[in-house]
Amino acid sequence: MQTLLFLTIALPLAGAIVLLVGGKATDAWGHLLACAAVLGACACGAVLFTHLLRLPAERRTVHEVLFTWVPVGALKVDFGLHLDALSLCFVLLITGVGALIHIYSIGYMAHDPGRRRFFAYLNLFVAAMLLLVLADNYLGLYLGWEGVGLASYLLIGFWSHKPSAATAAKKAFIVNRVGDMGLAIALMVLFATIGSVTYSTVFAAVPAIGDGVLTAVGLLLLLGACGKSAQVPLQSWLGDAMEGPTPVSALIHAATMVTAGVYLIVRSGPIFNQAPAAQTAVVTVGAVTLLFGAIIGCAKDDIKKALAASTMSQIGYMVLAAGLGPAGYAVAILHLLTHGFFKAGLFLGAGSVMHAMGDETDMRRYGELRKVLPITYVTFGLGYLAIIGVPPFAGFFSKDAIIETALNTGGLKGFVLGGAALLGAGITAFYMTRVMLLTFYGRARWTEKATQTYPHESPATMTTPMIILAAGSIGAGALLTIGNTLPHWLEPVVGHHEAAHVVPAWMMTTTALGVVAIGVAVAYRQYANHNVASTAPQDVSALTVAARRDLYGDAVNEAVFMRGGQELTKGLVVVDEKAVEGATQGLARIVARGSQRLGQLQTGFARSYALSMLAGTALVIAVVLFTAWR
Repeated sequence: MQTLLFLTIALPLAGAIVLLVGGKATDAWGHLLACAAVLGACACGAVLFTHLLRLPAERRTVHEVLFTWVPVGALKVDFGLHLDALSLCFVLLITGVGALIHIYSIGYMAHDPGRRRFFAYLNLFVAAMLLLVLADNYLGLYLGWEGVGLASYLLIGFWSHKPSAATAAKKAFIVNRVGDMGLAIALMVLFATIGSVTYSTVFAAVPAIGDGVLTAVGLLLLLGACGKSAQVPLQSWLGDAMEGPTPVSALIHAATMVTAGVYLIVRSGPIFNQAPAAQTAVVTVGAVTLLFGAIIGCAKDDIKKALAASTMSQIGYMVLAAGLGPAGYAVAILHLLTHGFFKAGLFLGAGSVMHAMGDETDMRRYGELRKVLPITYVTFGLGYLAIIGVPPFAGFFSKDAIIETALNTGGLKGFVLGGAALLGAGITAFYMTRVMLLTFYGRARWTEKATQTYPHESPATMTTPMIILAAGSIGAGALLTIGNTLPHWLEPVVGHHEAAHVVPAWMMTTTALGVVAIGVAVAYRQYANHNVASTAPQDVSALTVAARRDLYGDAVNEAVFMRGGQELTKGLVVVDEKAVEGATQGLARIVARGSQRLGQLQTGFARSYALSMLAGTALVIAVVLFTAWR
């Protein structure tokens, strides 16, 4: 089993290396190699899953130490891999959904001259994400964390000839570096406190660590999670990341990168369980972000950016659940898994629409596409029903579980968090219904001249993955929740928790469905029976203007951080010039002037030197006599 664990990462990594080093010689078959590498990793994950199923719950682990990685002084870190119930969920999601996205990309990128390089980056991304979730220590996680950041930069900026894509890639890279610094400092604090960054050692030492240190580590880990998972205040990069090819959006925003922050919080559960202040910060960030993203999604006309805002919101639900501690860890992972199916399907569906519409992304220029894109319409529609939480689709089980868990927290906290989650569900129903209506219903707002071709259904390489993901959007929720399947599976990692039912389940479900129905009805009334303008109206409310501008996230970052950083830099330059450089130059001037004064004593006359020697000799004799007399 250890060999399979290694191969799970090695296969996509080897695929990336072959395609990057092989160059143009691999153009003809590089995409096939990349798909085979990820499918092989998925097969390894499936075999490992069956192996763990045969073991008792408390022994469901596979551990392998490949080599001694960092033998530096007191810091000794092995390059080890660790598979357990939690990491296996991610392995299956990353390789399964990742393989479908690879296959979809064969058709989507068929005519792109850089297709081989694109598939190399996809393989690199998958390998880095697998390392992130399989490492047995925080340093290995950090290596995968940075690898994912590098691969996302390469993929978002894949069409770097477009200034917008190059800018988006740099923005994602820089914003993520802020979060990465939080994770790096957390590792330093753990090593300084415990002397190790290995999970088993760190978690065993948690009870003996002071509350202040645990809170600091928890907040730093949260900062890292905010960067990768696009949570407030580090959410600004996500919408711009849509500049990359659509399969990148599906990979980053469904199954991999944005879920890394959720994994980090759940994996670090023993730390957060002992740091209530850090947990409060986590649930606050999750609640704010799920509403933040939902509001932005209501005002986006770009189909991919609307889905990106949706991703921000849905990850907010997961972070909120993870912040609830042992009561929420399993439901956070449940929503993460169901989201991987329906959000990947929605993004691939959006790519299919763009493929049919000559890469047009503005939904105001769509309409009536259900008649010409029947497979895309059905699969996208199933993903839509899943994300808004209509039973028996996947999102109904996972999102309702988060709402119920939040409400069952009790007291004012439960009311606020549960209310935020319910409100988010209603807004989600509104903006996703808007997406469906603008894209597939109403009059056709496109022409053959505008799209360069008559809209047509995508090839089988694209529609087949969409159909499979749609099936997951239907059945994944029930499959993972019947008989508490997923909570029991994760129990050895996240612990056992008996839920307290403050609100009866039937009442919560009825309320949630009522809120969703209101959101659907409002969107239907606004968009189904009215002519939609081909350009966005300008006479709108202040909230709509703010949502179109991403609730001024970029403006805040520019005003607080960029401008503040510039002023700080200017101040440091002044200090450097006036203080540091001034002191250095002042010392140099003193030495120079002293040298000049001493140089004036060098007259070149022998009588002057003889007189100086006589005076010095007399002074030495005087000192000796004075000392002897005393």
